[in-house]
Formats: sequence, structure tokens, C-alpha cells
Amino acid sequence: MKNNLRKGRLNVVYSTNPDFQYEREEIEEQNTLPKEKQTLHIQLDKKNRGGKKVTLVTGFTGTNDDLETLGKLLKTRCGVGGSAKNGEIIIQGDFRAKIGEILQKEGYIKSRVI
Repeated sequence: MKNNLRKGRLNVVYSTNPDFQYEREEIEEQNTLPKEKQTLHIQLDKKNRGGKKVTLVTGFTGTNDDLETLGKLLKTRCGVGGSAKNGEIIIQGDFRAKIGEILQKEGYIKSRVI
């Protein structure tokens, strides 16, 4: 795979200075907070989804791998599909109460059903 140096450059397209260093966009992943300190919000959403209901779990602070692991756990326990991206977990259907119970058993004590 070819390494494209243009990706991630900020503010300058081209420079004639041979010693010029491009500013690069650095993406830092946050460390995952302990389960006891996570404040998760569980809510029902049906906007822009063709009338279908989904359960949203938002407020997760941590790495994408940990978010996907939690999403997989919730999807497996509820027996439905969904996804985990952009800091939120989407579970197909209305599973607010069940997800609240699952999160309580896993140690997420600050989870709230909205």
C-alpha cells in the first residue's frame, strides 16, 4: 500500500522551503474510564430511521475497541443487530430496560434510562 503524505496535512498545500515541516493532524484516543465512572445514557430513538425504533447508548468515554466490545456484548445479550461507532452504540429495537439491567450487572452503575 502506498503511503500518501498529503493526507493529514494542515494549513499548507505546498512549500518551497526545503526545511519546512508540515503540521499533521494528530488523533488521540482517550483512555477508557473505569466502569464505575462511566455515565451512560440509554434512550429510544426513531428519528430519520423510517419509523423503526432503536435504542441508543451514549456517553461512553474510551477507545473504539472498548466501545465495540461493549456493543457486541449488548447485541449478543439482546439477540439483535446494531452497531458501535462515533461514541454511541445503536441497538435495533426498544431494549431500554434490558440494556439498563445488563449494564448494571456489568458494573456500569451510573447508567440512566431516558
